Amino acid sequence: MKTPAVDFIRRNTAVGRPPHVPEISLHLADEAHDLWLKTEEELEAIGLPPPFWAFAWAGGQGLARYVLDHPETARARRVLDFATGSGLVAIAARMAGAGEVTACDIDPWSGAALGLNAALNAVRVDYRQANMIGTDEGWDVVLAGDVFYDADLAKAIVPWFSGLAERGATVLVGDPGRAYRPNDRLRALATYAVPVTRALEDAEVKRTTVWRFPAS
Repeated sequence: MKTPAVDFIRRNTAVGRPPHVPEISLHLADEAHDLWLKTEEELEAIGLPPPFWAFAWAGGQGLARYVLDHPETARARRVLDFATGSGLVAIAARMAGAGEVTACDIDPWSGAALGLNAALNAVRVDYRQANMIGTDEGWDVVLAGDVFYDADLAKAIVPWFSGLAERGATVLVGDPGRAYRPNDRLRALATYAVPVTRALEDAEVKRTTVWRFPAS
């Protein structure tokens, strides 16, 4: 459906393939696009929150890679992709054979980006613009890429993830070493060297690990 958000995303991004997950196409912004150059003040002026949905972050790339390489993780299961951003991880879960995928994010622009990206990859993903922390709709698998960058967010999601794992959900996170990752609560499943954009990460490659929240 054509909306102002969809039009903006099409004008300010180009279709590309994340280097660590080349099976998936996304609308991405890079140095060639005006969106990349806008300051936080300019984004606020046009009513645009920080456009996390316009980039393939290292944690999401690592987690999407893991899901595609281990399709049994998602196959025929009900999956939640928390803080979906571009929808990269949700799309990977669908491509791996998930029976149902719900992607959620509090950013209204994320829904427009996800819709465009899901269409590019010919998959269906349900979207919720909602803060779903603390909820439990019986998902078999909960996925989250790059969510430990903020202390308050980490404080909220760690007990939620732990509770989901305790009742039997598979809870997986992709993280490239963010400051608030709860290392003492996680079990490493796989580690990747993920190519990233230096302007975003101050590095060309980020060592990214996929972790599982174990039941206590």
